Amino acid sequence: MTSKERAMLRSRANTLRTIFQIGKQEIGGNLIAQVDGALETRELIKLRVLETSGLTAGEAAEQIAAATASTVVQVIGTRFVLYRESRTLPVDKRIRLE
Repeated sequence: MTSKERAMLRSRANTLRTIFQIGKQEIGGNLIAQVDGALETRELIKLRVLETSGLTAGEAAEQIAAATASTVVQVIGTRFVLYRESRTLPVDKRIRLE
């Protein structure tokens, strides 16, 4: 991913709501399955790591990105953004990286 593509995704992520929160429980198969499904339907998602978690946002982002074959777009404070191109969305509904 180029820096221009990453910048475009970061700007789109500004208006996104956080849809997942990671707490004190480990990142498990259920969370990975939910994130995977959200990436397939939305392509760009925002997550948050709670203070009670034993992970930093960067650590959680890397673990989830590796498990879902997605890309970490941005990590700021306790929030992070992931992107993965959908395999099922129609081409006209997908995010265009330009």
